[in-house]
Amino acid sequence: MKSAGEAGNWGLNLEFTSEPRQMLRRLHQVMAGGGSAQARLDQVVGVIAQSLVAEVCSIYLARAGEVLELFATEGLKSEAVHQTRLVFGEGLVGLVAERGTQLNLSDAPTHPRFAFRPETGEEIYHSFLGVPILRGGKVLGVLVVQNVAQRMYAEEECEVLQTIAMVLAEVVASGDLVSADELSEDAAHAGHALTLDGMALSDGVGLGVAVPHEIRVKVTRLVSDNVAEEREALENGIAELRFQLEQMIDDPDLAHGGEHREVLETYRMFAYDRGWQRKMREAVETGLTAAGAAERVQQENRARMMKTTDAYLRERLQDLENLANRLIRIITGVMDEEHHDLSEDSVLIARTMGPAELLDYERSRIKGIVLEEGSPTAHMTIVARALGIPVVGRVSGLRTHVEDGDLVVVDSESEHVFIRPTEDILESYAASIEARQSLKAEYAAMRDLPFVTKDGTNLEIYMNAGLLVDLPSIEETGAMGIGLFRTEFQFMISSKLPRVTEQMLLYKDVLDAAGNKPVVFRTLDVGGDKQVGFLPREENEENPAMGWRAIRVALDRPALLRYQLRALLYSAEDRELNIMFPMIAEIQELRGVKAIYQKEVDRMIKSGQTPPANVKLGCMLEVPSLAWQLDLVMEEVDFVSIGTNDLMQFFFACDRGSPKLAGRYDLLAPSVLRFLKSIVDSGKEAGVPVTLCGEMGGKPLEAMALLGLGMTRLSVSPTAIGGIKKMARSLDLQKLTPFLEANLNSGKHSLRDSLTLFAKDHDILI
Repeated sequence: MKSAGEAGNWGLNLEFTSEPRQMLRRLHQVMAGGGSAQARLDQVVGVIAQSLVAEVCSIYLARAGEVLELFATEGLKSEAVHQTRLVFGEGLVGLVAERGTQLNLSDAPTHPRFAFRPETGEEIYHSFLGVPILRGGKVLGVLVVQNVAQRMYAEEECEVLQTIAMVLAEVVASGDLVSADELSEDAAHAGHALTLDGMALSDGVGLGVAVPHEIRVKVTRLVSDNVAEEREALENGIAELRFQLEQMIDDPDLAHGGEHREVLETYRMFAYDRGWQRKMREAVETGLTAAGAAERVQQENRARMMKTTDAYLRERLQDLENLANRLIRIITGVMDEEHHDLSEDSVLIARTMGPAELLDYERSRIKGIVLEEGSPTAHMTIVARALGIPVVGRVSGLRTHVEDGDLVVVDSESEHVFIRPTEDILESYAASIEARQSLKAEYAAMRDLPFVTKDGTNLEIYMNAGLLVDLPSIEETGAMGIGLFRTEFQFMISSKLPRVTEQMLLYKDVLDAAGNKPVVFRTLDVGGDKQVGFLPREENEENPAMGWRAIRVALDRPALLRYQLRALLYSAEDRELNIMFPMIAEIQELRGVKAIYQKEVDRMIKSGQTPPANVKLGCMLEVPSLAWQLDLVMEEVDFVSIGTNDLMQFFFACDRGSPKLAGRYDLLAPSVLRFLKSIVDSGKEAGVPVTLCGEMGGKPLEAMALLGLGMTRLSVSPTAIGGIKKMARSLDLQKLTPFLEANLNSGKHSLRDSLTLFAKDHDILI
């Protein structure tokens, strides 16, 4: 084995130094020099070993099938090069590749993943430092240094090795060492029609040509001799980034405010994040250019993001990555103005996207967005909903399947994305989009017609909402009010608890927009899978839907509920106020939250203020256990709302998000309808209004069945109201009710087919 002092054999005649900038210059000279890529790689490991006084320095590169191959080494047997291979996850090197993060050990052989490979001539090295070679969030290889003596590598050494790995990534990505075609597992699919599955994030259907959002700026200049110049470039770039975000927040299209504006405010805060800036400044001090420093920190955040399962942390890391993309474009002077000036109807394709990036585009041309990442609560998703743009996320391998200019259909209802669709699919969706426009016009014409069945039964149809931009739909659809306003969005987009005044202003805006129509505010339903930044998160909660959430959080953190109730009471003034408590499982929980409410009323009176004269309290029935205490519940509340989304998954013990169980249990099963009828009957007997506000009520056939059970109050999404009204006005309840009651004891798996035939036979428009 060569010693670190024998590095002169490479003809470099270098004196040892640990100064990172000098080391980077040496490596830059080697990699820019002549000879094959393999020869330069062989020189690189020698320079690194000498500079870090390491007995071993090795470079493993990824090949097809997630296999790591030893490509160069100083300290191991040269004949092991291109012979020793490890799969991702195998040994310590494989662990670094699998996690995409560095591993620093003082006694490597004691680690449970340690694997000894005798063919390398490897001695028992104790100290181990491995860093991933990353590019675009993908692991291209692993860079390793080892020493016999036990010691933890210093933070400065780790920083240097990470910077070297970043520079190496550009060499690897050139394709001179491992062919890019070898690593492209999806090359065979190019040119063929494909259907990809994802998750609906924003409703709608769109058709347009694919436009890749991430026109990545290639940072070709990574190393600099002039640190002062790069410091200035970085500071100027950060200042310009902040200025651009300020301009976006002042965009006239967002002047009316709402949650989409608030998320931009929160997004702006990340541009002032000291930790993010500090890491980039430190990277500049190691000898990287300003753009290289931004890219290196971006790579680290991306690796963390791809490995974390914490949804909240993942979204925040996405925000930082989107800011880094923008910062790199600012520093390099490549801002893609022409790219954002869309000339035809387009579908944006991206791994992820921030709200600021979305607002760079000509919005009238955006017909859809498809993401490899994304979530319903991500900042960009909220803004897209505000702008009425359909979004499908979680589309695995998206960017390997789509080329710039491909025709793409985005269907968030079916959660499908069609790439290069066949003629029949294209015709079908073109017709579907046209039909949607016709239906929209038809529903608009029906807006002022009463909600009444063909035989004269009056109905009450309300809309569900959660954003201020939803509120114009009250007038557009003719809804009788808001049967469910989800208050949690304001909390989910904030890193801290919104102040009482901030909450009050939101609720006042909602009441103002509704005019004289009623609004039912649901108190906070957070926790579980709806995380907020100011509450502790259960890292390993196996079933968040049944965990610490909603009213359970409120009872454990009563101040949280008191502040919200205080804001609601202040906002109402002399108007009717309807407050609904979610996730009530037993009568004592209901009594507990009512007692908290009463404390706020008493506090208001004591301070000389007058509480609203007309306040109605209700609860959601979404936990089956409460159905067996309905007689007690009806004595305590002014109204009850059935939340079928959660209720039905608890009813069937079936996770509604599980693809294996999708379609196994039908909402039109006799057992479901009998259960719901018992709730409706209890409400009628007690004289307490019962509303259904789950997704079940938004489907015409299911809504028809609910009306047949005697349920005359529904709260649905704004887009569903037109279809429900059209169905109801063609329905004769006097014929449906006896038919339905006769089938409730049939023992069938579902009454769906029977009800569909009934609708067809009686000309009911479903």
